[in-house]
Amino acid sequence: MQKFVIVTADDFGLHEAVNEAVAQACQSGVLTAASLMVAAPAADDAVRRARQLPNLRVGLHLVLADGRAALAPGLIPDLVDAAGRMNSRMFYNSLRFFAVPAVRRQLEAEIRAQFSAFARTGLKLDHVNVHKHFHLHPTLLEILLRVGRDYGVSAVRVPDEPLWFAARNGNWLAGANTLLLAPWVALMKRRLRAAHVRHNDRLFGVAASGAMDERKLLAILSRLPPGVTEIYLHPAAQSGAVIAASMSGYRHADELAALLSPRVRAAVAGGGFGRGGYSDVVHVPR
Repeated sequence: MQKFVIVTADDFGLHEAVNEAVAQACQSGVLTAASLMVAAPAADDAVRRARQLPNLRVGLHLVLADGRAALAPGLIPDLVDAAGRMNSRMFYNSLRFFAVPAVRRQLEAEIRAQFSAFARTGLKLDHVNVHKHFHLHPTLLEILLRVGRDYGVSAVRVPDEPLWFAARNGNWLAGANTLLLAPWVALMKRRLRAAHVRHNDRLFGVAASGAMDERKLLAILSRLPPGVTEIYLHPAAQSGAVIAASMSGYRHADELAALLSPRVRAAVAGGGFGRGGYSDVVHVPR
């Protein structure tokens, strides 16, 4: 089986410093994809830049926690505050998604609104993923797939991170989290296959979110297994809380530096693997 790598920037549209990093990293040749937050403050700037980057594959980064909603607060009062922002209480919200029909109806309306906003950009939809991997929730995934059929969804990210990477340097808590999520990841893959939706075989970036530096990228690239690997980062020209209050510890600029690193560029150029977005995976022998 051939090796294929997708290198993705999440949070495209969150801040102009993120958008600038996406442009630089794509032009350098390492970054191949970006996931757009359609209701974020710099979304219009992100779309403008994406239209000028023909090699960049753009997907939808659905925001259903810790971010701005697409719909007005009055339409989804159980999901947002008066300013239209969603909270980060994911466990509590998970219970409501499962148990409260009114909340599920609002959730579906917001998911549809974000898909519709992406469609209005005119960009080709390469993939869908969800902020904080919230689509591990079976109810949310079911709604995503049902609504996504109306918008031509053909690929969804699966947060299946190899244990060797999650637990590196003695990070056993992250390793334990990976093992605990394994049944949910397996369920997600089964449901995606049943829906005839493509997905990656593995993902790197979960345990090192906000800290994907040069050393980590080189380690990943040096031991890629066969199949489709997605590596995701959060690059930006500035770091920390200036990008978002919840990202005070993120090293966005270090992640951009890793994508621009001559050593990483050389490893990618000499890797002998296929590269692109999810829409290019169809051409990879599986």
